[in-house]
Amino acid sequence: MSEMRVYISADYSEESGDREVVEVLNKWSNDKLHKVNFVDMAQVVSGSVSKDPDCRPCDLKKEFNAQINASSSVIIVIGDKTAIREAGSSCERAKGSIFPSCTPYKQNTNGTKFCKISYSFPATNDIGEINTYSYIRHEFEQAKFKNKNIIVVYNSLRKESTWLPWYMKEFENSAQPFWVYNDFGEKDGNYDFIKKALGYE
Repeated sequence: MSEMRVYISADYSEESGDREVVEVLNKWSNDKLHKVNFVDMAQVVSGSVSKDPDCRPCDLKKEFNAQINASSSVIIVIGDKTAIREAGSSCERAKGSIFPSCTPYKQNTNGTKFCKISYSFPATNDIGEINTYSYIRHEFEQAKFKNKNIIVVYNSLRKESTWLPWYMKEFENSAQPFWVYNDFGEKDGNYDFIKKALGYE
């Protein structure tokens, strides 16, 4: 199968995030030992609008939409902190503020700035970027809205249903642990599950 575009949604927090899962997924895609072959579209996002010093949460969400739309599958990594993450949710315009302001992405030390969007029409072809969703929820809602192949994995050796955010409860039965023990008793990624879920067999 030729290279596919896969969007990986995960918590990238330095202290309690799920970077390890993302690193393994990308390792599988880049080595010659595994069949999965994809471009991580979320990495494409991280190198574009986020570099703008005036990048806002709505700018990121708009780009999430574009990259998810260009992907065939979306892998969502659920960690023990995913359900309580609120980054991206503080949009004053979405809350109905008359004089909305927001904190530019990664610019917390510089304080808030006036909203740079003069008005917002209801979205029709995408989940609107003016909303109070966290980044992870926005990614999930866009993938669901666009009927993408959604694959949910836990950053764990077992099913952790209590980690699922309430808006993902429909995936409680299909979500699987990302980690398994290999034949040597070592923790390893659940390659067989990911390969099948992406349609490689």
